[in-house]
Amino acid sequence: MSEVKVNKISPRSGTEVTLGDSGDTFTIPSGATINNQGTATNFGATGSASWVTTVKTTDFTAVAGEGYFVNSTSGEIDVTLPAGTAGAVVAVADYANTCDTNNIILKQNGSDKIEGSTDDFPVNQEGVAVTLVFVDSTKGWIVTDTGQSSDASVVPTYMTASGGNTTTTVGDFKVHAFTGPGTFTVSSVGNAAGSNTVQYMVVAGGGGGSNSNGGGGGAGGFRMASCFTAPAAGYPITVGAGGGGHSPPGATAGGDGGVSTFSTITSAGGGGGGSGAGPAGAAGPGRVGGSGGGGGTNNECGAAGNTPPTDPPQGNNGGDGAGPGTPQPQSGGGGGGAAAVGGTHDAGGPAAGGNGSPAAPIFGSAPQPYYIANGPANGASVCGTFAGGGGGGRQGAPVYPGGTGGGGNGTTGPATGANGTTNTGGGAGGGGYAPAGAGGNGGSGIVLIRYKFQN
Repeated sequence: MSEVKVNKISPRSGTEVTLGDSGDTFTIPSGATINNQGTATNFGATGSASWVTTVKTTDFTAVAGEGYFVNSTSGEIDVTLPAGTAGAVVAVADYANTCDTNNIILKQNGSDKIEGSTDDFPVNQEGVAVTLVFVDSTKGWIVTDTGQSSDASVVPTYMTASGGNTTTTVGDFKVHAFTGPGTFTVSSVGNAAGSNTVQYMVVAGGGGGSNSNGGGGGAGGFRMASCFTAPAAGYPITVGAGGGGHSPPGATAGGDGGVSTFSTITSAGGGGGGSGAGPAGAAGPGRVGGSGGGGGTNNECGAAGNTPPTDPPQGNNGGDGAGPGTPQPQSGGGGGGAAAVGGTHDAGGPAAGGNGSPAAPIFGSAPQPYYIANGPANGASVCGTFAGGGGGGRQGAPVYPGGTGGGGNGTTGPATGANGTTNTGGGAGGGGYAPAGAGGNGGSGIVLIRYKFQN
């Protein structure tokens, strides 16, 4: 191999010198440096270091252009930087993730500064790699790049929590079902690569029906979302009771359902159905709520749902009952449901309860595997639809049904409307024609909370 030794290569004319031809390889020995005072092209990126793979375990002096893996497991390590030349590069990396305990100390050479200061520069973040470039006498060595191994690959961690009347595992998810008051306790949050949010469904208690061709009760407010941040803490849960039905005599509306809550989420109870008793036009409209109660016969007015308002809406309006002078058979209006308004009497109906909302897609489709202790058919799975309105009470056949999702059927004649289904937030059915047509009781609410606990 021939060898040429010179101290300087200068261009014969102009200001450019070309080394070799396209495709040629030039080898720079280990330890040699290139001082880039002017402009060099096709030598790779400037401001980078060539890494030395022999791990440093004791104090040492760095060489410009090199990067070092530093193992400070046994104690603090001092790295003396080389004399500063503009464009010189030095890099260090925390080899054993221990520099937070035993620092890597960067020490300046002579009067050179580090980040504009003559003080030593501690590298003390676990797993960090730091690149420094010497700029000038004012600032000296400046950090141009830094990163941690944790930034390159995040290990997934998952939420852990407790609480509820039952906890069910469905694939990689857990579902906590609250059929009564309690506390949902998040003991570990996890991270975005695993899980750090929960999904919830909060259903309030349904409204009670009323008497004498009375209106059906409105369903309890239905609120569901898929990305709720829940830091480690205890979250009190309230599950609303169903509103009581009204029995004769008198023109009183059914009782409102109770609110259900989870953290900052509140679902309003369903409004009670209006009474059909009393003279034509007498006060007895349905009551406002998560979903509104249906109006009673002779009083007509169904009540507003989504009260107080939420986005998306938590429920719908109740239907109107038969107004004064409406031909028989007459009926009260259907209670509003989470997905539809209550049916309105039109001299033959149908004043059915408004349909409820499915728990899908967040909580899957029916039948649900979330078993509750006191639900219909004790121990059976809950239907996949919640918060249906109650059907209006009617003077004669046919019966007006409650909405899907636990709404109670209205009834005919001197009979009591059906109750809303327990733990669905279903509104109750209105009672049949006087004198003994009482409204049913609303169904209690439920709170479901779901999160990913494994992969």
